[in-house]
Amino acid sequence: MSGGVDSSLSAALLKEAGYEVIGISMQLWCEERHGRSSALPACCSIQDINDARKVCQVLDIPFYTINLEPQFQACVVDYFCHEYAQGRTPNPCIACNQKIKFDLLLHHVLSLGMDYLATGHFARIERLGDRHRLLKAADHISDQSYFLYTLGQWELQHLMFPVGGYLKAEVRRMAAERGLPTARKAKSQDLCFVSNGSYHDLIKDRLPPMPGNIVDECGNVLGRHRGIAFYTVGQRLGLGLALGSRLYVLAIDVRNNALVVGPEDRLFASRLVATQARFVQRKVDEPVAVKVKIRYKSPETSAMLYPREDRVEVRFDRPQRAVTPGQAVVFYHDDEVLGGAIIETS
Repeated sequence: MSGGVDSSLSAALLKEAGYEVIGISMQLWCEERHGRSSALPACCSIQDINDARKVCQVLDIPFYTINLEPQFQACVVDYFCHEYAQGRTPNPCIACNQKIKFDLLLHHVLSLGMDYLATGHFARIERLGDRHRLLKAADHISDQSYFLYTLGQWELQHLMFPVGGYLKAEVRRMAAERGLPTARKAKSQDLCFVSNGSYHDLIKDRLPPMPGNIVDECGNVLGRHRGIAFYTVGQRLGLGLALGSRLYVLAIDVRNNALVVGPEDRLFASRLVATQARFVQRKVDEPVAVKVKIRYKSPETSAMLYPREDRVEVRFDRPQRAVTPGQAVVFYHDDEVLGGAIIETS
């Protein structure tokens, strides 16, 4: 239980359905201990744990916490910083789901003799005999299936997403009807371990400053940057260039510690190559037409997926803007999540 309305209602719905329910919150990141606090609501804070405890008191179910701070530090925060240092733009929520929630936490829950781990994720699981399909949520605006593509058949057989079939507004209404104290709680910020929604302070604390050159595609030096970890492909603001035209980060040259910039039309790519591919049901072994998302908030676009020996290639029907190394590309067929991979290059 994250302390938010979605997991709170999930617990209530399961109890009403006759399940034996216990609440578990993860202690992942203590802002006070790490020397920073945020004015924005953050997932998995001490306040969130207290809110989850209050919900369990209302529902009259047991409540426990599990301390996974060291694992979260290694698998999510350190990974996040390392990726930026390598000129990549990571998605820590995917890493947290894969390594923390649906690995460490899931195994802990099963070791207690429980049959399922239920969360408040907006996604759906369809069970077809011994096979399981991962589907988008009924509320496509709140859908979180993009973050869940690493789930395989073993994990899905032990998971439940009770609110995946509802609209977000319905979830809040149903929580209020049940007197849950989190019914009107504000949505948390995306990254629970950064201050005020910006990762720059975290990077400054953890990575040594390494300024370098900003260059054009011909290698001409146009200015200086403060460290490649502070930039991402597609970025325009913060470059400190006054050259009379808008320039964007086209690529990050880690070997030469340089940012390559150019006009916006050079940001569009007709393909990408991705590694670490994972598939929900079965590995794709021949070309297939799919819809893809190249970042969480990007619209889906039509493409062809070509499996290779140790990677996949995606060819877009229409060129896409700012294909970013380190982000996930997720493959869909209608509402079903087929799988995904980590973008390597465009």
